[in-house]
Amino acid sequence: MEYSPILAPVVALVAWSLVMLVWMAVARRAAFAKLGITWSTIPRGSRGVNLDGRAPDEAQWPSHNYNHLMEQPTIFYAIALTLALMGMGSGINYWLAWGYVGLRVVHSIVQSTVNIVAIRFPLFFLATLCLLGLTVHAGARILHDCGVLNF
Repeated sequence: MEYSPILAPVVALVAWSLVMLVWMAVARRAAFAKLGITWSTIPRGSRGVNLDGRAPDEAQWPSHNYNHLMEQPTIFYAIALTLALMGMGSGINYWLAWGYVGLRVVHSIVQSTVNIVAIRFPLFFLATLCLLGLTVHAGARILHDCGVLNF
């Protein structure tokens, strides 16, 4: 069975999100140990965000990044799958998708290690431009096929 090339970066970003899930769990486990928190002492209804201000910031950074990977990338998944279904998952869209994934991976590493916003923001902005390009391509194709754009 043949598949759209754009599905490769989709799978890569899902895999990276799972790597970040493990990184978050390891970082939190270490923070729990330092704080003397055990499974039996975690208050009912607690959430990871409850560690903000208690655990070292560095222990929370992978968690914050994992949360970010559950936000804007959902739009990436939607537009990448749309482009795949439209038969537009190759060429420039393929490379924009890999650009998005690569920039998000670098963003994750920066946020989870040094967490310098002056580095993180440009990475986020460039990734967003890749996402915008993918969206414009899909939108233009839809408008063209509907007869709104005839060029």
